[in-house]
Amino acid sequence: MDLNVIPPNITLAKKLNTWAWIASIAVFLLVVGMRRIHIDTDIDFTFLPAFYSTLNGIVAVLLLVALFAIKRGNAKAHRKFMTAALACSTLFLLAYVVYHITTPETLYCGVGSIRYVYFFLLITHIVLAAVILPFILFTYIKAYTHQFASHKRMARWVFPFWLYVAITGPVLFLMLSPCYGL
Repeated sequence: MDLNVIPPNITLAKKLNTWAWIASIAVFLLVVGMRRIHIDTDIDFTFLPAFYSTLNGIVAVLLLVALFAIKRGNAKAHRKFMTAALACSTLFLLAYVVYHITTPETLYCGVGSIRYVYFFLLITHIVLAAVILPFILFTYIKAYTHQFASHKRMARWVFPFWLYVAITGPVLFLMLSPCYGL
């Protein structure tokens, strides 16, 4: 079936956009507030940074493969890879929150000018991750509701920011890993 012949579902898009805003605000508040939440548990969650950083790396690969698929005209594969990237990002977020509400914060231990590189990457990663989430959802909703021209316009600028966040996540983990004290 050719997806371009299916008319856009604007009514569904409006409902989903409302839910995207609600989810984005909830995630933002959760991530900002999680530093104030601490849950004591006997479970050792110190494995989670490696896990969720790997998920971020997988997201980066999925994004690139999805881009390659759509450039080759394979919308079906593109849709599957983008859905998988969104699912991995959701799983990343869950693991990230669980780790940070159960485990004390790890401070960066690097010395010298590498600290500036680390904190630049960290700040840009955090700011872009916070800002880009609703736009990732809106872009996905545009495709899901068959608004392909609008989806394409949004994706051209959302994609590089999402890719940057997905790549810098594992880079930051590798830079921080000597500081975990494992």
